[in-house]
Amino acid sequence: MAGNSTGPSRFLRATGQHATIEPDAFTAGGYVLSIGGAEQSHVNLAHPEDVFYEYLRRVAHLVDLAAPPGAPLRALHLGAGALTLARYIQATRPGSVQYAVELERELLDFVLRQLPLPEGTDLHTIIGDAREALGGLEPELRFDVVILDIFSGPEAPEHIACAGFYREVREKLAPGGLLVVNVGDEPALTLVRSQVAALREAMRDVAAFAESGMFAGRYPGNIILAGTQVPWPQEWTAELVARGPHPAQVLAGVDLDRLSP
Repeated sequence: MAGNSTGPSRFLRATGQHATIEPDAFTAGGYVLSIGGAEQSHVNLAHPEDVFYEYLRRVAHLVDLAAPPGAPLRALHLGAGALTLARYIQATRPGSVQYAVELERELLDFVLRQLPLPEGTDLHTIIGDAREALGGLEPELRFDVVILDIFSGPEAPEHIACAGFYREVREKLAPGGLLVVNVGDEPALTLVRSQVAALREAMRDVAAFAESGMFAGRYPGNIILAGTQVPWPQEWTAELVARGPHPAQVLAGVDLDRLSP
């Protein structure tokens, strides 16, 4: 059953669940993608530069720092969802070249049919496992930013949630390129801690960006991890905290040790 949704629906064979897309009653031009009845993504077709979900806004703010304002960049999205961030990058950095890897062919087809990308978007889509797809990219291809948005809870694919995979991602980054990982976790932050350790093995420096209460382990939610190939720029900490969403906190350097396993 697809539930009580009145919007378009698509059955996803890989998970055996239904994906639905419905208008957002509170946002003109907004739509919500749900899978199995759980909200997954929000898209604003009228204003793709407006990102509704807080954790995605934090990712967007990191992307803002990855290159000078408005400059096109080359981005790789591992986990496509409704392509919210691909739309954001096109809106804020026209001329960007983007790649998106999605395991569910039906999901990507459904999203692109129901929620067309902004005019001029240069997006290359790849169906398959994120690690396999990464290895299959052209050897010379390099990215200014790689966004991994696959982890949705304390369980994560072992072949992706590891230092070996992050080393492979680093090989696909341009000099100065940025790796951004969204980690959804429970209050104990077991997955977050393991990913901080894995990223520290692969990247020169790592920082964590989230709503302040997440670091206190008060409730489940999302923490954004950023891996850099240079020492973490201290000015980024102040910039990210100022941009929010509020209350915001960034842990870097020795402060990040509190998230060690």
